[in-house]
Amino acid sequence: MKPDNTSDFHSSRLSIAPMLDWTDRHCRYFHRLLSSQALLYTEMITTGAIIHGKGDFLTYSEEEHPVALQLGGSNPTDLATCAKLAQERGYDEINLNVGCPSDRVQNGRFGACLMGEPELVAECIAEMKAVVSIPVTVKTRIGIDDQDSYEFLTRFVSIVSEQGGCQDFTIHARKAWLSGLSPKENREIPPLDYPRAYQIKKDFPHLQIGVNGGVKTLDESLEHLAHLDGVMIGREAYQNPYLLAEVDQKIFGLDLPVKKRSQVVEEMYPYIEKQLANGSNLGHISRHMIGLFQAMPGGRQWRRYISENAHKKGAGVEVIQTALTKIPKELDV
Repeated sequence: MKPDNTSDFHSSRLSIAPMLDWTDRHCRYFHRLLSSQALLYTEMITTGAIIHGKGDFLTYSEEEHPVALQLGGSNPTDLATCAKLAQERGYDEINLNVGCPSDRVQNGRFGACLMGEPELVAECIAEMKAVVSIPVTVKTRIGIDDQDSYEFLTRFVSIVSEQGGCQDFTIHARKAWLSGLSPKENREIPPLDYPRAYQIKKDFPHLQIGVNGGVKTLDESLEHLAHLDGVMIGREAYQNPYLLAEVDQKIFGLDLPVKKRSQVVEEMYPYIEKQLANGSNLGHISRHMIGLFQAMPGGRQWRRYISENAHKKGAGVEVIQTALTKIPKELDV
């Protein structure tokens, strides 16, 4: 059962971007302790992995709600199958990746290259919407390669919204180079163009439009929210997770106390012990917590102790407890 605080929820006013190898279930549980309201996304999971892979790729903790599944794929039937499975498992949203520029994604004919096939994207969205009642959304770029005009973007949004029925787009405000740049370079080199996302909202006022790319503070998020419906924060939320501690108050207007960093760490202990008992490795959990004391006295010692000890055989929650003693208590505010 979903928590009461998400019972009437579907707002991506602020969300944490899906990030491959980063936003796994341990990361999402940790982030949820910092904000009760931010929408959390899985890493991109391919339809092939869900349908044919060994293991359960849809596992998550109930505490993660609201949580969205990001799918990678371009076969409408397969996407519909996965969307239906995700709804049955209780996910709050399905998101189609039309933004990832990696070679592996292109070879599978999904990700950013799909911007060049808006009719196919519309068909994928329509097939998923036909079998689920939860929102089906799209995360995209502002363009690909030399197809980076505003007209190109508006044509994509028009077709996917009108033919596919998609009502919610998150726009990574950079174009993607499908050749010549690595995925990392594609997150940094193409210039940001937030006004283009703002203009899409003006031209499609009936759609939910959010922005992603380069957002580092909650004040910046509020500036974007003056123009748009949502903001998605990526790497900054991962590398400096305490940024999320004031999301409920500043972005969602809730009258809640801001948690101390040590409180968040201590709230992770039962989760860590449960996961270790189920066979998880401490390092797979603790790596997401490394940045919690960023730029604080003792923060380097906290990181070093965890990095040197969490991977050891038999490492348990006492590693995190000891690491926490490296932080001066009077500075934990």
